[in-house]
This record gives sequence, C-alpha cells and structure tokens, in this order.
Amino acid sequence: MIRRLGELWEAAPPAFWLVLAACAYFAVMAVRLTVIDVRHHLLPNRIVFPSYAVAGALLLGAVISLVLSVPGSGTVPDAAAQLFGVPALRIVAGGAVLWLFYFVLRLVYPPGMGFGDVKLAGVLGMYLGYLGWSHVFAGTFAAFLLGGLWSIALLASRRGTLKSAIPFGPFMLAGAAAAMAVLPA
Repeated sequence: MIRRLGELWEAAPPAFWLVLAACAYFAVMAVRLTVIDVRHHLLPNRIVFPSYAVAGALLLGAVISLVLSVPGSGTVPDAAAQLFGVPALRIVAGGAVLWLFYFVLRLVYPPGMGFGDVKLAGVLGMYLGYLGWSHVFAGTFAAFLLGGLWSIALLASRRGTLKSAIPFGPFMLAGAAAAMAVLPA
C-alpha cells in the first residue's frame, strides 16, 4: 500500500488523499473492532456496516480520480471504460468473493465462525481487492495462519482447549493489514 501511495502522489494527488483517508479509516476501524472483539467476541454492525460505505466511497473515489487524471481519458466514454474496468470491479468483486468465502465457512461449521466475521470479510475484501487478487489471497491466508498460531500457543500454554472460542476478527484485520503493508501493489 505504501508503494501504491507513492505512485498515486506522483500520478494523481486527489487519489493519494482518498487512499490515505481509506488507510486511516482502516486503522481506526481495526483498532476499535479488535478491542471490542477481544473483550466481547462481537463485531458490531454499527461499525462494520458503515465501513462498507466509507471504504467503497474512498477507494472507488480514488479509482475515479486516478482515471480522470490520466492524459487522454478526458472523454466520458474513455473514462467510463477505464473506470468500470479492472480496478473498480476488483474492489467490488474482492468484497463479494471474500464475503462469500467466509459465508461458506460459516455454513459448513457454524460454531467455528461468527456472522460478524462474515460481514467484516466483505469490507476487508474491498480493501484487499483494491490492491489486487494476490492481496486478497495473502490477507486471507495470513488471517488463518495468525489465528492458527495463536490457537496453538493457547493449547501449548494450557490456557485453552480444542473447544475454546477465540475472536477471529483481530486476526482477519491483522492479516489484511499485513498483506496491505508487505506485498507490493
């Protein structure tokens, strides 16, 4: 994400500010949801649902701003073709695919995944989809890796059992943040 911000600063400063605002919102949302999920095993709708609108508006706004700043895209048909091409669709599709993946996991084994995690997955998919499909995969993989390592640590320290419930939202957020920070855009 940092490399993407550097590119945006040079190519389209308005897109830079929109993506920076999206990152700041992500950080605030992640901290709030992590604290609540750790304490209460809950990802409140009052935070998750508005995040769809905020992430969508900021990320799609960045795509629109970038498309409009490209020389030669001044005509409406050219700009529309670029806008509704890969970048904008990837944001929406990333959210939908990740939501669906977590929904299927919830259907297969309901005690293993809360519906708050399913709802959060859509938001994270939008952020990761903005960067690319490799980010969607890596962020999801990192979430399960981190959650699995935490579970193993709880078992090894005898602070948990195989039946212990752990809040998965913080691992989803950490996995997405790691993919956004580490992988090149």
